Amino acid sequence: MQYRLIGKTGINASVLGLGCMRLPADAADASVVDKAKAIEMIRYALDHGINYIDTAYPYHGGESERIVGEALKGGYREKAVLITKSPGWLIKTQADFHKYLDEQLEKLGTDHLDIYLLHALNRNTWATYKEIDVFTAIEEAKASGKIKHIGFSFHDEYEIFQEIVDSYDWELCMLQLNYMDMGEQAGLKGLKYAESKGLPVIVMEPLKGGMLANPPEEVKSIFEGHAKERSAVEWAYRYVANFENVKVVLSGMSNLEQLQNSISLSDQLTVGNLDEKAHEVVEAVKEAYARRVQVPCTDCKYCVPCPQGVQIPRAFSFFNRAYIFDSQEAMKNQYMQQIPETGRAGQCIACGLCEPKCPQKIEIIASLSRVAGEFENV
Repeated sequence: MQYRLIGKTGINASVLGLGCMRLPADAADASVVDKAKAIEMIRYALDHGINYIDTAYPYHGGESERIVGEALKGGYREKAVLITKSPGWLIKTQADFHKYLDEQLEKLGTDHLDIYLLHALNRNTWATYKEIDVFTAIEEAKASGKIKHIGFSFHDEYEIFQEIVDSYDWELCMLQLNYMDMGEQAGLKGLKYAESKGLPVIVMEPLKGGMLANPPEEVKSIFEGHAKERSAVEWAYRYVANFENVKVVLSGMSNLEQLQNSISLSDQLTVGNLDEKAHEVVEAVKEAYARRVQVPCTDCKYCVPCPQGVQIPRAFSFFNRAYIFDSQEAMKNQYMQQIPETGRAGQCIACGLCEPKCPQKIEIIASLSRVAGEFENV
């Protein structure tokens, strides 16, 4: 196992971290976790060099923290760098911050967290945290010993990321990064900005929610043409681990076999592990995926707001991912869950206001009709 120092925290963390949001669970209900298998996985990780154990308040319907707490009994807490996250969407006052922190400590069966992250910061939760002066609450929690180190995880645009980084003396942050998402959210630009500020980065979604683990044949053949023995998972891990300021590659593995396979790759996860030829391979893979794009939307947002409330770029994003990763059913489900009915493609009345604004000259009306037909059966 490779280890990297997480900046001024002084924590020497395993480069491969275990994310506890996809523990073995019932396929129809993620809150029904196979507790025995989950505990076995967490302890196996700790026994085989992984020390970075990450969970959060909402994972598995609130059960993830309890299961992690059980897994860390019997001497395993001392082996772990334990991380959980403050549920910002539930916090309206400083008292709420302390209330949820205490609840999480109780569920985890510990008197302190090695790292506490403000969870999934975006424009809205960040505004709330500023309004309540969450920094005072953070300092109080640190002074009491309940939190050792503070950071944040992030899901929004780069400009908000930069504002957040500049607003407090953070010790680390967590970004969604993989070779397909370097231009999404904070992206590569955010990784570089964090590095310029001396802020270590933890990477989440290195496999893009598992979508990069099972590539289509044309992508698989590109990888195999360079290094047949490297799996798609190894390529994805290597890509993000290649960056010096990435301190942990956090993976939400869902069974023991996935965990064992990932651990077997961990010694390859060094800074600079990809040479120039390997980078060319990854670029070829990205181009192969790009050829599967159905709607050439760049998310510039010139087409919105739509008078009918259609979330045009988001609808196209889900639709494209369905084809890029051969994941029609999964993307359809995410589309239906994450876009309210009032914002779906089927609400389009073909008014035509959007199309003249599109720099890519996309036939937006026809494309929305296709999304509605395949995702909404309209």
